[in-house]
Amino acid sequence: MRRGSSSLLLFTFFCGNSSVGRAQPCQGWGRGSESRFPLSFFLIFFRLSFLIYDMNYYLRYFDDETLVSSPDEAIEFLASIPEINLTPEMEADVREYLESDVIYPKRYKVRPRIYFIVIKTEAASMQDFKEKKALRHDTNSSAKMSEQSRLNEENHGWYEGRLDFKRVVINHNGKCEYRDTTFVAQCLANSAMDCYNRIVNHLKSRVDSRSQFPSAKGKNFNYRFLGEQPQV
Repeated sequence: MRRGSSSLLLFTFFCGNSSVGRAQPCQGWGRGSESRFPLSFFLIFFRLSFLIYDMNYYLRYFDDETLVSSPDEAIEFLASIPEINLTPEMEADVREYLESDVIYPKRYKVRPRIYFIVIKTEAASMQDFKEKKALRHDTNSSAKMSEQSRLNEENHGWYEGRLDFKRVVINHNGKCEYRDTTFVAQCLANSAMDCYNRIVNHLKSRVDSRSQFPSAKGKNFNYRFLGEQPQV
C-alpha cells in the first residue's frame, strides 16, 4: 500500500453515556433518528467507566461564582445565568478549553466589555481557592511541548488512535442530547496528527454535525504507533 493512500479502519470500540439521560445499550441503538455506522464496521462494543481527574474549575460572572469538578457542572452553572447566552458554539469552546492542557485562565465575552472568567485550579474548595489562589501547576510543560511536536512528526505506518468526544443523538422525546463516546481505530497514516484527522473526518461523515470533537493536543486524544503492520 503506497504512502498517501486512504486509511483502513481495522476495528473500533464505540460506546456512549448520555449527558442528558441514560444512554441506550450498545447493541442496536434502537432509534432511526440516531446517526449510525454500517453494521460491518463494528467488531466489538464495550462500556467505559468514567475517568477521574484532580482538576477543578472556578467560574465567575459578577457576584455569581462557583467551583466545580467537571465540564458538565461548569456548563450547568453558565446556563443558569440568564444574562449569559450560552450558544452551542460557546459551550463547545468552553468544553474544549476545560478538557485541554491549557493552564492559563480564559474569559468569554457576554456583551461589550462584559465577560465571565474560567480558571483551572487544584484547589479542593472555594475557601482554599480564595486563600491560596491555587492554579494548576505546569510541572510537565516541556514534556507537553515535546508531545505536541511528536504529533506532526512524520512516521509512516499503522497507528492506533483513541478519541473521546461528545456525540449528538436524538432521544426518544425527540430532543437533542450529548453522549460521551469513545472511538478507537487502527489506521494507516503519515503521523499521529494525520491519524487524528483521519479519525475525525471519518466520524464527521457518520455522526450528527453538532457532535463535538476535542483538540488533538488535549487529553481526549491518545495514540500509539504500531509499525508497518496493524494489530488484530
